Amino acid sequence: MPRSGPDNTERPPPTNPTFGLGVLVAITVLGLVVLVILNPKMGFEPTTVRIPYSPTFLEQVRAGNVSAISSKSATVSGTFRSPVHYPSDATTPATAFVTVIPEFANSNTLMSLLQSKGVQITATAPSTGNSPLLTLLLFFGPVLLIVALFVWMRRSGGVGGVAAFGRSRAQRVEPSGHTVDFDDVAGIDEAKAELTELVDFLKDPDKYRRLGGRIPRGVLLTGPPGTGKTLLARALAGEARVPFFSISASQFVEMFVGVGASRVRDLFKQAKEAAPAIIFVDELDAIGRSRAGAIGGFGGGHDEREQTLNQILTEMDGFDPSVGVIVIAATNRPEVLDPALLRPGRFDRRVAVQPPDTAGRRKILEVHTRSVPLAADVDLDRLAATTPGMVGADLANIVNEAALTAARRGHDVVTMGDLHDSLEKLVLGSERRILMSEEERKRTAYHEAGHALIGMLTPGADPVRKVSIIPRGIALGITFSAPDADRFSYDRRYLLGKIKVALGGRVAEELVYSEVTTGAQNDIKQATELARNMVGLWGMSHVIGPVTVISEESQMPFPGASEVSPQTQQLVDEEVRRLIDDAHEQVTQLMSANRDRLDSLVEALLEHETLEQDEAYAAAGIEITGATRVLS
Repeated sequence: MPRSGPDNTERPPPTNPTFGLGVLVAITVLGLVVLVILNPKMGFEPTTVRIPYSPTFLEQVRAGNVSAISSKSATVSGTFRSPVHYPSDATTPATAFVTVIPEFANSNTLMSLLQSKGVQITATAPSTGNSPLLTLLLFFGPVLLIVALFVWMRRSGGVGGVAAFGRSRAQRVEPSGHTVDFDDVAGIDEAKAELTELVDFLKDPDKYRRLGGRIPRGVLLTGPPGTGKTLLARALAGEARVPFFSISASQFVEMFVGVGASRVRDLFKQAKEAAPAIIFVDELDAIGRSRAGAIGGFGGGHDEREQTLNQILTEMDGFDPSVGVIVIAATNRPEVLDPALLRPGRFDRRVAVQPPDTAGRRKILEVHTRSVPLAADVDLDRLAATTPGMVGADLANIVNEAALTAARRGHDVVTMGDLHDSLEKLVLGSERRILMSEEERKRTAYHEAGHALIGMLTPGADPVRKVSIIPRGIALGITFSAPDADRFSYDRRYLLGKIKVALGGRVAEELVYSEVTTGAQNDIKQATELARNMVGLWGMSHVIGPVTVISEESQMPFPGASEVSPQTQQLVDEEVRRLIDDAHEQVTQLMSANRDRLDSLVEALLEHETLEQDEAYAAAGIEITGATRVLS
C-alpha cells in the first residue's frame, strides 16, 4: 500500500536496489551463456598443445598415434590416440594438438603418409566472418550491458546512483522527530534571546508581515568550537516545530565541478517545498571563504568551491520573503568568509556564541547531569568555578567521563571525586605508571616544585591547584593552576607572571643541578609565545608601541616588506628576548631567596607524589588569606 507524505499525497513505493542488482546480474549471466552457445570456441576444450610440424607431428603420424586431423588453410588441428607429454617435462598429457604445415612441404607425400596410417582427414573452408547474430552480440552486447547498468543506477536512487549524485545530502528531521528545544540549551542566554523572535516568526509569520517586517533570511552563528552552535540551531527548529535540514558545508563539494551547485539547488528546493523550514549549514567556511586571493589562502577561479558559493548566494538572493525558509550557518572563523555572504539580504544577523561564565557553566552542568545519579557530596557550583574557559562540549565530556569512571569503580552514583578525576584526566591527561629512577623522579619533583613555588610567590599569578610527579600523557609531572574567577582580559603584570611561572621549572633545575634537561621544552614555547604576543600583538612594549606587527593566526611577521620592515622585525625579536631574560633573572633571584621552601616542597612531593592546593601551600610554608599569600 502506498505511503502518504506529510501533505497527505501518495508516495510511490520505494525502489529496491537489491532486486534491481539481481536482475542485472541475471541478464549479464544469460548474455554470457548465449555467447558461449553461439560461439563454441568460447566453451571448454580438451587439453591442447601446439607442436612443431617437424619432427613432432610427423613422428606421431608415423607412429600411428594420430587419429584424426582437420585443416583450415595451413593450420592443422587433430587428436592423439594416446595422450602425449609435450614438451617432455609437461605434467599433464595432451589429447589434442595444433600445428602449421609449411608452404614448402610436399602435400602428396604427407597425404600418402596420413592415408597409410588410417588418419581421418577433414577440411574447413576459410571463414569469411561470424554470423550476423553473433556479430551483433559481440559488438553490441557490452554496450547493452553498460546501458542496463546505467538504467539500474538511475532507478535505484541510492547514494552511489547517478541520479542521487547531484542531490542534497542534508539530513532532514521532521517536527515529530525533534528531541531538543531551548530547555536543553544553557549557558548562552544572550544567543537564545537573539533567536527567540525567529521562533515567533516561524510560528506566526503574519504577526510580522502585517507591520511590514521581514524576518532575516540568514543567521550566522559564530564562536569557538564546542560552544553550542549546532545545538542552538537544533533547539530553534525544535521550538518552532518545523522541518530541519542539517548538512556540513564540506558535503556540497566533490571532485566533479558542478555537483556542489546542484546539491545546493536541490537543498533549497526541498526546503521551499517543506516551508516553513530551517536550513542549517555547519562549518560554512569550508565553502564560504573569501574569493579574494590574499585572504585565507583561498584563490579565485572557476573551481568547484566558488561555483558552490555562487549558487548559495544566488539561492539566498532569490528567496521570496513569504516562503518562510531561514538559513542558519555556523563557523569558527567568520573573518575568512566572503563579504558577499555577510551583506544585508543574505546573512542579515550575526549571533556570537561565546564560552559561558561561571553561572552559565553551572546551568550547563545541570542539563548534562539530568540523567546522571549524583552523590550527596557533588557540588556543581564548585565544579563550575574550577572549569574557567571551558565550553559546553568540555563540560558534557567531563560528566560523561565521570559516569564511566564511577561505573568502572563499581559506584552506584557519581561522586565529586569521580568528577574531579575526570576533569584532571581531560585537562592533564591519564596517569601513566612508568618506572622512573630515583634520580629522575627527584629531578622531576624539583622541576614541578619550581613551577608551583613561583606561582605561589608571584603577585597576580593564578593559584596553584595541584602539583604531581605522577606522569600524565607525555609529561613526567604536572603543575595545575587556575584563576579564582573568570577572566576576560589580561593585564601586563598577569602575563609576565605566567611567563615567570613557565620558567620556574627550568630555573629550579639550573639552581639545583647547574644544568637543564629537555623537560622544559613546552615551558619555553609557552613563555616565548606569550612574550611575542605582548610585543607584537597586544602593544605591551614601549619600544614597539601600540602597533600590530605579527599575525594573530600564524604568530609570525606579516609577509611582505611593505607591511613590516626588517628593522621592526629585529626590534620584535630583541624585545621578546629582553622580556624572557628579565623574567628569567627575576625568577632566579626569587627562587634563590626561597631555596628552603623549594626543598620542603620537593620533600613533600617525593613522599606523597600528589599535593592538593592546601597541602602544596602548607608544604611551602605559605598561607592563603583571600587573594593574598602570607609567608610563614
